Amino acid sequence: MRHQQKKQQELKRGLSERHIQLIAIGGAIGVGLFLGSAKAIKTAGPALILAYALAGLVIFLVLRALGELALYKPISGSFTEYAEEFIAPWAGFVTGWTYWFLWVVTGMAEITAIGLYVKYWFPDIPQWLPALLALIAVYVLNLIAVKVFGEVEFWLSIIKVVTIVALIVLGLTMIFTGWGNQGQPVGFSNLWDEGGFLPKGVAGIFLSLQMVMFAFLGTELVGVTAGEAKKPREMLPKAINSILWRILIFYIGALLVIMALFPWHQVSEKTSPFVLVFDKIGIAGAAGIVNFVVISAAFSSCNSGVFSTGRMLLTLSRSRQAPHAFGQINRRQLPAKAITASAIVLLFGVLLNYVIPEKAFAYITSVATVGALWTWGVIVYAHMQYKQAVKRGEAPEVDYRLGGTPVVNWLVIAFLVMVAVLLWFDPETRVALFVGPIWFLIIGIAYQFVKGRGTVTPPAET
Repeated sequence: MRHQQKKQQELKRGLSERHIQLIAIGGAIGVGLFLGSAKAIKTAGPALILAYALAGLVIFLVLRALGELALYKPISGSFTEYAEEFIAPWAGFVTGWTYWFLWVVTGMAEITAIGLYVKYWFPDIPQWLPALLALIAVYVLNLIAVKVFGEVEFWLSIIKVVTIVALIVLGLTMIFTGWGNQGQPVGFSNLWDEGGFLPKGVAGIFLSLQMVMFAFLGTELVGVTAGEAKKPREMLPKAINSILWRILIFYIGALLVIMALFPWHQVSEKTSPFVLVFDKIGIAGAAGIVNFVVISAAFSSCNSGVFSTGRMLLTLSRSRQAPHAFGQINRRQLPAKAITASAIVLLFGVLLNYVIPEKAFAYITSVATVGALWTWGVIVYAHMQYKQAVKRGEAPEVDYRLGGTPVVNWLVIAFLVMVAVLLWFDPETRVALFVGPIWFLIIGIAYQFVKGRGTVTPPAET
């Protein structure tokens, strides 16, 4: 009887290997590529490729560190638990709530993107209405079953992958054969003829990093899924190892093709670069097709956001750092109350789309980036402390490892700090450096009220 009650309070392990693999892809490919890449191209020119390569390598190192921790203890709380165990209880509290805040804010950005892109078909519709409808749909999906969440993410990721592969294949055909360009091969000269490969200098690469790093937000979801993966110790290493080549193919490959076909300064921030490519090929309704893909990418990210915020509130509650109700599991073995609370807060994003529809996306993404930088920094620092615990014989070693510790860890942290500083140099992202400290002050004060409660950390789930 006791075993059955305990089982009812555990999350259902309903995510298969294909779900984990595609969630990893979905986390690495989002609106940041389909929508945000236009502004990044204007900021850095062809050298944006270097920014994505550098940022992609850093993210891969973060995920290797997270993978090692996740194999040591595959639980739904993921890096919140690791921060508490290997840094300090306050670090777990701050990281858990910051990650929850990050995904609530990101969810706001994604429903904002949905509101913007639905206007392509229905220009007279108020921006807040499709944002609200998308939020309701995501909320319902997350309350059905974790397998349904995984299935929806699987097919949404398939849509994104097929679109990017199509762009790369068709674009390369145009580049080498001249198809769609009156039989004249385009070549790659646009990468260096229009002001050189570095038209905005090295500064352009650095100034694009905020947008580039936001594009990678969500890759760490692989760690959050550990508590609901059927075979986490087999699935997680495969998913993480494949992320690097996905970044190379999907991000760098797509951007190479786009900037080879079009001089970088001809790319408009108001139009997805993907629309330009499909239009040039002569595909009827190209803009409509890409518009659908962008909406599906935004919906996918918001879906992941509600999933992860619900799990984070569950973990915080069971550590006595959030209301008790959020730690409860319903009959479907889902944290329904935690999911509901997150969805209610996401309604603020609908309000922003009503009040400041023009500025909503830029403001929200920059604030989300600050939360992501903190989370990634905590992951690599907790990993460093875990390795010290292994040396002292206080924690078991696992087969999957990040090499080069602690030097690699410190280099990653230094890079993340640099990106945070760079937020100051763009008026639209500067707001994050005001909101961020206010958030950390609020969460620091909140910790003073819960730190004496003690923690109830769930055992590792295998």
